[in-house]
Amino acid sequence: MKFVLLVHSTPQPWGHPTGDFVAEHQALPAEQRRRMETDFEALLTEMQERGEFVTAEALGDPASSRLFRWADGEPIATDGPYAETKEQFAGYFLIDVADRERAEELGRRFAGPGETIELRPLMWPGGEEQNVG
Repeated sequence: MKFVLLVHSTPQPWGHPTGDFVAEHQALPAEQRRRMETDFEALLTEMQERGEFVTAEALGDPASSRLFRWADGEPIATDGPYAETKEQFAGYFLIDVADRERAEELGRRFAGPGETIELRPLMWPGGEEQNVG
């Protein structure tokens, strides 16, 4: 089953890994931050060894985005960001796991101070819409 772990965050300045740029993470003791980084690297290794990690990308600053909308019968371009909110979409991890339970476990393990992790199934992981209820 394929899922996307969407990372929502508010790094200031915009940067990656996002935890390095959010106040909640920066406020943690240095030893705890190092332990969290080590744990996350171990998680990524575990996912790769299990064949669960498909791909991941960090996204650039939302202020550098360009929006395209349909207006007056044609597409028009405007500057971003799209969402008028503090928290922005910062990146994603595409995973392929045995079941939703494992996907939710990974979502919990990805969550960190100052960030929100959204778990969303792919619409057609194998040609059929996935039951998410």
